[in-house]
Amino acid sequence: MRGITYWLAEHPAIVGFRWSHAQSWGSTWFFLISAIALYLSLSLFLHLALRLAGRRRPVPLGPLPALHSLAMALASATIFAGILFSSLAEIRDTRWFWRRIKTTPFQWLLCFPLGTRPTGRVFFWSYAFYLSRFLHLLRTFIAILRRRPRALARLFSHSALVCMSFLWLEFSQSFQVLAILSATLAHAVVFGYRFWVGVGLPVASGGAASCFPVVVACQVALLGCNLLCHLGVLLLHLSKGGCNGIGAWVFNSVLNAALLVLFVDFHVKRAVRRRKGLALDDDCGSVRCYRTHTSGSSEANKEQ
Repeated sequence: MRGITYWLAEHPAIVGFRWSHAQSWGSTWFFLISAIALYLSLSLFLHLALRLAGRRRPVPLGPLPALHSLAMALASATIFAGILFSSLAEIRDTRWFWRRIKTTPFQWLLCFPLGTRPTGRVFFWSYAFYLSRFLHLLRTFIAILRRRPRALARLFSHSALVCMSFLWLEFSQSFQVLAILSATLAHAVVFGYRFWVGVGLPVASGGAASCFPVVVACQVALLGCNLLCHLGVLLLHLSKGGCNGIGAWVFNSVLNAALLVLFVDFHVKRAVRRRKGLALDDDCGSVRCYRTHTSGSSEANKEQ
């Protein structure tokens, strides 16, 4: 355990981390805007290329989706463990200071004191989370090649996550510790299960289609956690004299609200499609097709 703690929270590179435009890769506004623009352009180009080629069936990708899910699951699990151990270390090392300003560890997790700088253990793992968002962007190209629906919603949600994680670092935004803990835990479970299904390992009754409830359960838990944490930040900001990075938090809240609208819209449309007996994407690499008005039974079609 001591060795794990050292590599996740006590290594000099972690303790001495500093978010800097000159030293941290991808830390400038120009990089962020250019990366998002390139991501949107490549996604649009790939989508149009498939349309012009008349390709309607999914493009065979072999083990690539499963390998991407494995990489995301491992990265998310590592970041979750790292920021958890680092948060415990920060609480241990700065408890004496919090007593002077009458702050508890839970309040610190929600509301950084004014003047907090993006340095140290917690922000090292926040930076790792920011970098992992670029790995997450690859899922968009996999979805396009698989001819999945909701391309625009995917582009917005993935771009928003990159922007939010950048703002967390740039403005030392409050609430990011709990946000990263909840997001990486959910991603570790979801992508781990997607990998499990993708390589054909045994799953619960329902086959690959059983992945969809797992994904939805994690999404609902994540959205609920974010909502409660946002309310907690607002209450602490009003009662404690201010939280650091509150301007970025407001922008973050707007993006989260937009993501919530997309989430609700998707599931409403999915319910309508189910009622009409149309194909349903299970979000794990398969499609369930309901043909109640023609065959009277459902059948599952696996994407090639």
